[in-house]
Amino acid sequence: MNVLLYALLGVNLLLFVLMGVDKHKAKTGAMRIPEATLFFFAVLGGSVGGILGMLAFHHKTRHKLFSVGFPLILILEAAGAAYLILR
Repeated sequence: MNVLLYALLGVNLLLFVLMGVDKHKAKTGAMRIPEATLFFFAVLGGSVGGILGMLAFHHKTRHKLFSVGFPLILILEAAGAAYLILR
């Protein structure tokens, strides 16, 4: 169980950092991180880190795909975790 918690913490921290890096790249005109990569880590359990990264860096907040997608992924992951715990 501890390994799973550390893995979730790690993927959330990673996605949070990636959101900050992508924001910096957007400001400087550098090559961006693909949106598919950001969603990949959100689906792996990093949706909280993605949401916090959106809020902290004011990044992708106007994009419906992210402002709706990340919270929806979080809800689905929470529902799946609740199902596994309560069954």
